[in-house]
Amino acid sequence: MPGMVMFGRRWAIGSDDFVFPGAFELFIRVIWWIGILVLYSVHKGQFNCAGGGLLHSYLLVLLILLAAIICALSSILYISMQGTISNPGPRKSLPKLLYLRLALYLPELVWAVVGVIWVSDSSVSCERTMINAVFGTVIASWVIIVFTVAAVVIVFDPLGGKKTLYVASCGNRNMESSQSGQLFYNVRKTATRVWEKRIRLLCCCIVQDDDHRVAFTSIAELFRAYFSDTDLVPSDVAAGLTLLHQEQDKVENCPKEPEEVLIQSPTSPMADDLDTELENAAHYMKFAAAAYGWPYYIMANPFTALCKLKGDCCRNSPTETDIIGADRLNMHFGSILKITGLQYRDFIHISFHNKIFEIPFFVALDHKKEAIVVAVRGTLSFEDILTDLSADTENLTLEDVLENGLVHKGIIQAANYIYGKLMNDGILDQAFTTAPEYKLVVVGHSLGAGTASILAVMLKNSFPALRCYAFSPPGGLLSKSLADYTKQFIVSVILGKDLVPRLSMPNMEDLKRRIVRIVANCNRPKYQILLHGCWYEVFGGEPDNFPTELDGRNQEALTQPLLAEESLMVHRSPSYTTLDDDTPLNSPPQYPHLFLPGRIIHIVEENSTRRWCSSDVKYTASWSKETAFGTILISPKMITDHMPEILLKALNSLAQESVSCLSCRAQGDFSTNIV
Repeated sequence: MPGMVMFGRRWAIGSDDFVFPGAFELFIRVIWWIGILVLYSVHKGQFNCAGGGLLHSYLLVLLILLAAIICALSSILYISMQGTISNPGPRKSLPKLLYLRLALYLPELVWAVVGVIWVSDSSVSCERTMINAVFGTVIASWVIIVFTVAAVVIVFDPLGGKKTLYVASCGNRNMESSQSGQLFYNVRKTATRVWEKRIRLLCCCIVQDDDHRVAFTSIAELFRAYFSDTDLVPSDVAAGLTLLHQEQDKVENCPKEPEEVLIQSPTSPMADDLDTELENAAHYMKFAAAAYGWPYYIMANPFTALCKLKGDCCRNSPTETDIIGADRLNMHFGSILKITGLQYRDFIHISFHNKIFEIPFFVALDHKKEAIVVAVRGTLSFEDILTDLSADTENLTLEDVLENGLVHKGIIQAANYIYGKLMNDGILDQAFTTAPEYKLVVVGHSLGAGTASILAVMLKNSFPALRCYAFSPPGGLLSKSLADYTKQFIVSVILGKDLVPRLSMPNMEDLKRRIVRIVANCNRPKYQILLHGCWYEVFGGEPDNFPTELDGRNQEALTQPLLAEESLMVHRSPSYTTLDDDTPLNSPPQYPHLFLPGRIIHIVEENSTRRWCSSDVKYTASWSKETAFGTILISPKMITDHMPEILLKALNSLAQESVSCLSCRAQGDFSTNIV
């Protein structure tokens, strides 16, 4: 529901968000009250000790105070359970109850101080049990007060006052358009400043220069534009995600038409066989994973990695290998050697240098495939995250190929950095001098895949035989013209429901629209949605068939926002393109559609047999279209499917299966020839 308004400002919490914290505190308070009551009853005639009079009064007042708090909490809990997410009417009295509950903190604070004074008084000679009980009561009071203050800080919305004023002004139809425009400008400016401060705080541990400040402002504008048109609190988003997951699972379980997937390899002269590309991908994925250095190696070998690296850590790397950037104890380089299986002499250049728009990479000779491999590292630092989030678009023009192609701004700057190093510093010249007959292959995972793809586009004219393997690349990367051009030399590999290849601003807008729609029109209280959602995510079972106001509506009606949805919109979202855009309030930025690079291999988990001590997972792979990744899928695997060790495991499984099939086929042919 819209954020609750108290003290004249909006807070990042809804009136239906007090069910779980209220129930927990109510349970604690009831146990506490019962304990004090038992203590008072047992020691009723034993208050003749020094300080016993104050203790008697303290316990009596505490019992009355706890009873009042329990009554207030019971009322808050009951009222918070009423209504639905988009129907806060039955909860309209909740703010008054919260004012009462907050007022009770004052006597509780005073009584906690009194308890501290009584416990710390050395002249008190009452039973040790009584002193310990009061001491526990004092500790519990202070813990609850501290947690309450922390909760208030967490749900405090710096823009609460501005949003309340803005929403009120939207309801005033007589306001001059110039006044409304000025008010919206002030809200937007303040929101950008707040987001920028948040980003600076998160990145307080890194050295900040002009590039960082430009990135902070750009990312703050992006976040402000994305979150400015909805009035959802975090629990609404959580409820929306669990509803979408269950709705998605229901759709997947229903009989459906065959997916829009290419069953076989595209019939272009440049296309290779799927099995061959899978074998190549499994081989080059090791290089993409190795670019992460020791964090990946330890994650993949948690029990043996440090022991295996011990010898290499104490060994100096050869002087002929060009290494840039810090690599304490030779951990990164030692891990790269272990993962790739290469020798020291096979590395031409290694860079561990990491800044915003400047990411680590290495260049090595792969004698098995007779290739010069440029491997680019994925996201592993705050600087990399800032590069990822710099999601504006920038033009990329290729002479004699295409003009005005659009690419991800942060990633193209990272690609420009590596391109300059490879070409201007003579790194590739040195590599081809060493192995002139080898071909050039560019690989990367995640951010590294996006950077490798754009780098491959830049290098293609100079190296016509170039190939690129992009593992789990980010979705909002290339415009349609560029994406089509890269089908000649780039292969993208995506596992399951991986989130990152589906991440783009249009997809995020679509996700926001779907969350608003399903949350606003679900006819169940939020606490029921979250309870069933937690059970479903942890233990599985059948998706709950929550009734919604969407049931029974025709397809044409579904294209228009419902009244409940409009109540969750501060101003109209770009998702609703059918609405008019006559005013500045209705003209948020429209994001261009960017696509995945190259031809796409989609790997899907076909079936799995999981036991306590082992798991047997079978994968299938097929060529897929970029349109298959136009929607963000909600699943527990949306994160794990992106992990490089999981993707490498799937590729190795497919490659081994392919080799086994070829062996069986060859044996069958041999037997036929003998007959």
